Amino acid sequence: MSSAAGKFITFEGIDGAGKSSHVSFITQYLRERGIEVVATREPGGTPLGETLRNIVLNEKMHGDTEALLVFASRREHLAEVIEPALARGEWVVCDRFTDSTYAYQCGGRGLDPSRVAPLEHFVHGHRQPDLTLLFDAPINVARERLDRATPDPDKFEREQGEFFTRVRQVYLERAAQFPQRIVIIDASQTIEMIRERLCDHLKRLLG
Repeated sequence: MSSAAGKFITFEGIDGAGKSSHVSFITQYLRERGIEVVATREPGGTPLGETLRNIVLNEKMHGDTEALLVFASRREHLAEVIEPALARGEWVVCDRFTDSTYAYQCGGRGLDPSRVAPLEHFVHGHRQPDLTLLFDAPINVARERLDRATPDPDKFEREQGEFFTRVRQVYLERAAQFPQRIVIIDASQTIEMIRERLCDHLKRLLG
């Protein structure tokens, strides 16, 4: 069964916050309630997007180039996966979206947000997530988790604490800027507590 209008849910957070481990939980939760769900990720989500993902995560480049490649991947992702699924009445659960660009490229890399805003408008000015779940954890907690779970870290995961402090700050600023869309999830809680909170927000979205 599909709803009359699909919903778009995004997951955000610094590396090590634990967001990705909950994508499958939410996907299954929705499917058990008769909703058709497309689970995807950024950068990536399409064959071209996955190629660009590999470049963005592993190749050294200027911050402007990084942002442009992310938005190129995003445009393809929207055209080939996200928009068609929503048009069919399916829900889309996406691991990262444009909030990540502001956090990582603007916060982490220092790119001026005024350079990113026109790209956002050009690529998806008509489309924003219905709900963004921001998994927030102290930097030391996230780093410990990342070190334990990532034997072969990409270039972002190899960044130092100062980088992630800036990334986290921008995430929190965006949550304050868009409180109707972005919900902060305390990722330092137990899995059971986190999932209870997730279910509460999903129930509200389900109506």
